[in-house]
Amino acid sequence: MKLLFGSLFMLCTLLSQGQTINWVEDALLFNPEILIGKTLEANVNFPQTKPQKQLIFNIGRYQSSNKQEWAMRLKSPKTGYSFGITDFGNIDSLGLAFSLMPFIEFKAFRSNRFSILAGMGASFVTKTYNAKTNPRNQAVTTHITWATRTYLYYQFLSTKNIDLRLGVGYSHHSNGHTRLHNKGYNSYLLSLSTAIKNPQNNREIKDSVALTEPPKSVFTYFSARAGLGQNSFSTAFNKTKGVYSISGEYGKVYNNTLKIGFGFYFRYYDHYYDYIKGKEWMVRNGKEFDYFKSAPVYYSTNLGVNFNAEVLMNHVSIDLQIGLNLHKPAYKLDWRINTGWENTPKEIPADWVMGEYNRPYKIKQLISGRLGLKYYLLGLEKKPKNNFYVGAHINSNAGQADFSEISLGYVHSFNFRERI
Repeated sequence: MKLLFGSLFMLCTLLSQGQTINWVEDALLFNPEILIGKTLEANVNFPQTKPQKQLIFNIGRYQSSNKQEWAMRLKSPKTGYSFGITDFGNIDSLGLAFSLMPFIEFKAFRSNRFSILAGMGASFVTKTYNAKTNPRNQAVTTHITWATRTYLYYQFLSTKNIDLRLGVGYSHHSNGHTRLHNKGYNSYLLSLSTAIKNPQNNREIKDSVALTEPPKSVFTYFSARAGLGQNSFSTAFNKTKGVYSISGEYGKVYNNTLKIGFGFYFRYYDHYYDYIKGKEWMVRNGKEFDYFKSAPVYYSTNLGVNFNAEVLMNHVSIDLQIGLNLHKPAYKLDWRINTGWENTPKEIPADWVMGEYNRPYKIKQLISGRLGLKYYLLGLEKKPKNNFYVGAHINSNAGQADFSEISLGYVHSFNFRERI
């Protein structure tokens, strides 16, 4: 797990170095933010909390003078890093979180007053679940977690030196199923923030450079990747083990900014295989999944098809995937153990209540998700025919974390043409 989140930190560092841009003097962005809200209960008997409080410093760049195509296509967004400290409302049981998140902020509703910010990165949480010393907090069991935030802002006052904004949004911290318990911290907050303008140059950023939008274009691509993931199986089998994946994808890139594709993925889970080969309780003779022993590798795999959408920003991209599982038989076993009574033991009593095959099961067993960041070796602005990337992603079963992953991929582009 340290390797995984270490790779995420390295990727965040690369993101900060991936944009080679000519900036105007007043393109720097400094945006301190105060937030207050509610930490939602992660489990039954969750510790009582006071209002959650956050202090965030958003540091980055206005893209108004960026001549690269992606910045013009995305209508001059803001990009940078959010550095934050969070008091969840109970320092003794929940502690503090220190976060680092790359972010991108777009204009919303075709208005200069409204904007939407999305950020994804990592956080360090000072208090975690402990069966003896902190049993009521089942939100996270690792100090290093994924962190995401999505906010809508309204600029209600603008002066010569500052802009004032109100915002509302959602923040999340969890370890991506690398260790249980992992209910996650989920919070809804209100924000008051200010954008401090450059006192040496008070020009409107949007008027600093007149840029001509490039001609529209489209080209085809094929990509392949290999991934190394990590996850945990249950509280009784809570050691982090590997998830190995390969994937192929075919699609089109529009205006060198939006990539749309379809593909397949194949995954193999160490935890499923070890449970079957170890002849644990649910696969023993006469038990519900005893037939798994006839082909442990087969029943430890996952095959599916996916739709992929990716926002390209030269070296950097935001990657979203929705998939359909065609084959994931061991998820039945996973569901039975993890969605009935909590803390299912290795040797399961005869009267133990197991998870039921209900509607939520059918949805989570069928639908997979994948969200993350990529860093491309060659800048996409030059439309290279061959390229490589490194990615950090969290994978899910219909929104519920499945495993965290780092990946290496190859992309081949062809059939480039301009469109009217």
